[in-house]
Amino acid sequence: MSPAERTRSTGRDRLRDSVLAGDLSFLLARANARALAAANTALAPHGLKARSYSVLALAADDARPTQRELAEFLHLDPSQVVALIDGLEQRHLVERHADPADRRANVLVATEAGRALFARAQDAVRAVGLDSLASMTPRDHERLAHLLRLLAFPD
Repeated sequence: MSPAERTRSTGRDRLRDSVLAGDLSFLLARANARALAAANTALAPHGLKARSYSVLALAADDARPTQRELAEFLHLDPSQVVALIDGLEQRHLVERHADPADRRANVLVATEAGRALFARAQDAVRAVGLDSLASMTPRDHERLAHLLRLLAFPD
C-alpha cells in the first residue's frame, strides 16, 4: 500500500470513528444521499429521477392522489409537484383527471405507457436497492424498513 493510500485509509477510518459518524441525523442523511445517487443512476436510462419516479409510482399504484396529497406525502413544495407532473404529462406517462370528490382538484392517473415505464424502472430501483443492502440479512431489511416507517410516518 502506498503512503497516499495509507493516509487515505487512515483518514477514512478516523472519520468513521468520529463523533459525527455516530450522529443519527448525519447517518440518515448520508444513507439517503447514497440511496438517492444509486437510484438516480438506475433511473437515468428510463428518463426519471427519484422524485419523478415517486410521482409515477403513486400514479401507477392506482392511489389517484391529488396534487396536494402528493406534495404532503412526498414532503415537497406544491410548485415542485406541479413541475414533476408537467414533465411526466408531457411524456404521456400520467394524466390529470378531475377529482370526483372535489371538482376543483385533480387526481393523477398513470397512462398505459406510464405503467409500463414504472414497471421497468421499479425493477431497476429494486436491483440497485438489493445491491446497496447486500451486507444485510433479510431480517435486517425488514427491521430497517420498520424503523424507517416509524420515522417517516410518526403519526
